[in-house]
Amino acid sequence: MDVKEVNRRTIAQFRAGGEIEGMQRDRLILLTTIGRRTGAPYTTPLMFHHDGDRLLVVASNIGAPKHPDWYVNLRENPRVTVEVGEESYPALAAPLTGDDRARTWAMLKNAYPFFAEHEMQTSRVIPVVALTRA
Repeated sequence: MDVKEVNRRTIAQFRAGGEIEGMQRDRLILLTTIGRRTGAPYTTPLMFHHDGDRLLVVASNIGAPKHPDWYVNLRENPRVTVEVGEESYPALAAPLTGDDRARTWAMLKNAYPFFAEHEMQTSRVIPVVALTRA
């Protein structure tokens, strides 16, 4: 599977406003980060979870041994753009820490059991990131 091609198709379908092949539109955002080396914008489709005024995204990378590029980029520059539904807005990304991360991670694994599977496949701590409107 060519992940870049799947992402390009998903982004195009999302922005066109129609159905998204193999995904639930209401569970998806587009997150644009700034490349830490290039300074160029990179957009990634991600599943999200509403948590009050913030959106939560998980850097599981399907249990891969390294963090996904979008996560490494936002650690360098937490100013991101979020596209959700028909709306696009600037946001700040903050990885959760301490009790907030532990409590939120437990809730996310309960709600979405595949995250527990991802966790079992890697030795790294899987980041949970809160996105708040800037």
